[in-house]
Amino acid sequence: MPLIIPKNLPAYDESQKENVFIMHQERAMSQHIRPLRILILNLMPTKIVTETQLARLLANSPLQVQVTFLQTATHSTTHTAPEHMKAFYKTFDEIKNERFDGMIITGAPVETMDFEQVDYWNELCEIMDFSETNVYSTLHVCWGALAGLYYHFGIPKVHLDKKMFGVFEHRVTRPSNPLVRGFDEVFYAPHSRWAGLDRAAIDACGDLRILAESDIAGPMLLSTESGRQIFVIGHPEYDKYTLDREYKRDVKAGKPINIPCNYYPDDDPSRDPLFRWRAHGYLLYTNWLNYYVYQDTPYDLSRLEALEK
Repeated sequence: MPLIIPKNLPAYDESQKENVFIMHQERAMSQHIRPLRILILNLMPTKIVTETQLARLLANSPLQVQVTFLQTATHSTTHTAPEHMKAFYKTFDEIKNERFDGMIITGAPVETMDFEQVDYWNELCEIMDFSETNVYSTLHVCWGALAGLYYHFGIPKVHLDKKMFGVFEHRVTRPSNPLVRGFDEVFYAPHSRWAGLDRAAIDACGDLRILAESDIAGPMLLSTESGRQIFVIGHPEYDKYTLDREYKRDVKAGKPINIPCNYYPDDDPSRDPLFRWRAHGYLLYTNWLNYYVYQDTPYDLSRLEALEK
């Protein structure tokens, strides 16, 4: 939450230079508060695991957050009980006339397929169109980020010969951006994907800003200048043992899989993995909620303006 101090206090200007979140009293007095409406399109097959991971991060804030879970109508989940989906999820037809402060589009294990081959691609495109008119800020995660970058900006994904799998070091490239406020200059984040991004296409796109990247894993955090479209190429929401479960699942199934990088001590899968990305995972989601949802979304969502092209 912001620190409220007089504008003429010397610490006000100095704090702004250091990217500290401060607010002058006039703005503080004009703010209205209500629960933030967050729509989560959960494309992961392990619905309940992803629900828990995201809920954990969204709850780490003094802000009230009201979550609505969304499922695709053109693809039925086979890993979650129908009773659970019926009780807790809505379809796009049920919410398409509503407005939301924020939206999260999760990853999905379909990165080896062309986007147009994914059976719910047309529906996803309709939902992404909806995010431009009925949502203030949308956070796209992993495959959801690859899909969003491709659909909105024409950025192609690139197939990787070797799975990007493990916990990688990243550096902040735009420390003045509120999304990385409080980040260390170097931080860790997990990746688990068979696809990456065309870096030349990103550099040629004037609408995108790279906020953090890795020498090995590539761009990890991208945003438009307004922050209304944010793309996370990785899984900062993963819990301590997610990569462990994925690795042991693939080993058991006889699939070719390398030991996740920088995860097990001495690369020994029998040892307890190191959980070194938790703090920055929390911070990323808290910053998004605060700076790009709560601070900027109109109190009356009927006044929400469509994203300018």
